[in-house]
Order: sequence, then C-alpha cells, then structure tokens
Amino acid sequence: MKNRLKWMLPLMAAVALAAAFLLYIGGYYRADGTALAALVPDGTVDVSRTEYGWFFDGPSTTDALVFYPGGMVEETAYAPLLRLLAREGMDVCLVKMPLHLAVFGVNRASAVMARYAYDHWYVGGHSLGGAMAAAYAARHAKGLTGLILLAAYPTRTLDASLITISVTGTEDGVLDRAKAEAGKAFVTGELCDYALPGGNHAQFGDYGDQRGDGAAAIGREEQQRLTVEHIIGKKR
Repeated sequence: MKNRLKWMLPLMAAVALAAAFLLYIGGYYRADGTALAALVPDGTVDVSRTEYGWFFDGPSTTDALVFYPGGMVEETAYAPLLRLLAREGMDVCLVKMPLHLAVFGVNRASAVMARYAYDHWYVGGHSLGGAMAAAYAARHAKGLTGLILLAAYPTRTLDASLITISVTGTEDGVLDRAKAEAGKAFVTGELCDYALPGGNHAQFGDYGDQRGDGAAAIGREEQQRLTVEHIIGKKR
C-alpha cells in the first residue's frame, strides 16, 4: 500500500496541475464582433489567413510590423487596430501564439519576416506580447528598424540602432508602472514614449473588459486611432 501511494500521490498531483492549466488556458479573452468584422477585406486593406496567423496588407510596400498578441487574448481581437495601422501605411503580420501565450513563440518573427520583402521591419505587441517582442528584438536587432510596445516594456538591453515606440494609457490598471519605468533604461536608441490620456489596458484590442484594468475615459476607437497616429508619426 505504501509503495502504491508513493507513485499515486505524485501522479494525482500532476493530473491536478494539468487540469488547472487546461482550465486556465481555456479562459482566454475572445475577440468580439467588432474584431471579427475587421477581418473582412475591403478596398484598401486585404486581410488574409496565413499559416502563422493573419496578414493585413495595406498600401505600404516598404514598412511592416510583426505583432504579438497579449497573454490569454485571442489574436484576432487586435484586428481593428492592425487594420487601421495597415490602412495608414504599415502592413501587419499578426502572429497566433501557442496557448495564447507569446512566451511559447518568442522567435516566430524570424520565419514570418522571411516570407516577405520590406525595407523596414518592426516587431511589437501588446502587454505580454510586447514584452516577448522586446525580448526578440534584443537578440535580433539586425534586420529590424524598431520595436513597438503597447502597454509593455523591455527587460533586456536593446541595440542603439532600434527606435522604440511605446504607447500606454493613463488609466491602465494592469501594467506594472514601476517596471515599465525601469524598462526605459534598456532602451539605448531613440525612445518615443506616449501616454494616452484616458486610455486603459484592454482598449488596444477588442475583447471586452480585462480583470484589474482601470475604467477608460476615452472610447476604444479613439484609443486605437491615437495609437496608430503615434506609430505612423514616428516610423522611419
């Protein structure tokens, strides 16, 4: 009996942990109706499904962004923001992450960029996705023009050749502001830092409210419009 318990208890613990993890990953934030509508191509932006995720092909032939979604957020939730960005002059490759966690796909940008020919490549993302994009940029500066962080910050030194565009919301209740401020020390190149008055954490995407977030004082469309305006205004 004692020998049986020796192997049964660890097995039961492992099963419980696996069940808890599956429950956790099953509770991700899903794209809403507005986001799904933004996946339909129009006369300016062609949106297509790819093996890595989604491609937003606008009028640009020189600038493109590889975008990592936030942790536990369905990647298509960022379709309205990225469609607008493509329309304004920066095509976007939206990457679907394993288990909706970019920590399991940090290096996916390399294969994505190998598929297309653009003069200027940016990597970026929202929240955890932005942090993982920053980790990628810290190791792969060659071939990159810049890093775009939405409610995110780097934790490794970035090459001086990279421009870093950071956009946050003043009402963000999820972002660790002390760590975000400390993260600026890792930017050795140009830093363009914007705090959107009234913006919060979740409104960079279209997936509803996020637990722990602050109440936004501006609309979701306005927050995304201002975000795109800042990005396009500073791209090289």
